[in-house]
Amino acid sequence: MQSTDHRNFIIAPDDPILITGATGFIGPRVVAGLLALGFRNLRCMARRSGRSGRLEELAQSYPDARITIVPGNLQSREDCVLAARDAALVLHLAAGRGEKSFPDAFLNSVVTTRNLLEACAGQGTLRRFVNVSSFTVYDPKLKSWGKPLDESCPIETHPELRGEAYGFAKVRQDEIVAEYGEKFHLPYVIVRPGYVFGPGNQGITGRVGLGTFGIFLHLGGSNRIPFTYVENCADAIVLAGLVPGIDGESFNVVDDNLPSSRQFLRLYKKNVRRFPSVYVPHAVSYALCYLWERYSSWSQEQLPPVFNRKKWYSYWKRTGYSNQKLKTRTGWMPRVPMREGLRMFFESLKNGGQRA
Repeated sequence: MQSTDHRNFIIAPDDPILITGATGFIGPRVVAGLLALGFRNLRCMARRSGRSGRLEELAQSYPDARITIVPGNLQSREDCVLAARDAALVLHLAAGRGEKSFPDAFLNSVVTTRNLLEACAGQGTLRRFVNVSSFTVYDPKLKSWGKPLDESCPIETHPELRGEAYGFAKVRQDEIVAEYGEKFHLPYVIVRPGYVFGPGNQGITGRVGLGTFGIFLHLGGSNRIPFTYVENCADAIVLAGLVPGIDGESFNVVDDNLPSSRQFLRLYKKNVRRFPSVYVPHAVSYALCYLWERYSSWSQEQLPPVFNRKKWYSYWKRTGYSNQKLKTRTGWMPRVPMREGLRMFFESLKNGGQRA
């Protein structure tokens, strides 16, 4: 993504930009994308224990840019006020991904986002707040049959029933962004990536299947996996922050030429490592999720409802995906083709010794 014409962007090259989660998986690529476009005043907020080596390398490669690493915690309102000071654009990538409990996920995704929004509302300089969300907010069960999953699809009304703290928190996070946007007239855009892959991420997404007792249960079958390569996803986030005329909109991010679960698993075994797997037909996986859900309810959740019909519809129901709105409204195109992205991903896994 190379361009130096800023006349069509909503901010100027020297306007302050705050990037949260800047040391995470996607964050350094977002910073690199902004620098490539000529933006020179970047404020990168990261946890005090975060790894900033990649950001320091970028600072050396762009000596004319001002890249400030701001250590802080989004749970602290004071840290949020300092980080958001005079910011014209906020790209909010930080989120709690590893939390197992609903309270922890709520604290690290929703409360932190509220703190940041309040800090922005008090500044009076914000041109746009970009919230990076997730496909997990959708309810595919309510999607019209045969229609691809796009931005018009229904949002989960009871995300807690899926048994996933992360998805629950993402629904509530989107809600609070829209609430503060209306209440304080804060311009915002919501970006919802599918499954972001690339060097540095894990091997096999649960949308393909699950490893258990030494056997990999292949659940996806012929389903398309909503992949987006990490550089392509970063480009989408950057454009969502810069392109005029899209305030209040949401955008799904998936690449072109999505592989099926079966194709991905075959390529993984060929290029990374081989392991035993068993295909579980959709009817069987649905029945197992239903039985697990019923037993969990009967036992009053002595067995947690980690497998249930809502999760089945979200992960393993046959679904198509659309990126047309993102392309049409922002001019985004996947810079890294799927074939090349998979090649680099598999190569990194093989060289790094990562496992499924």
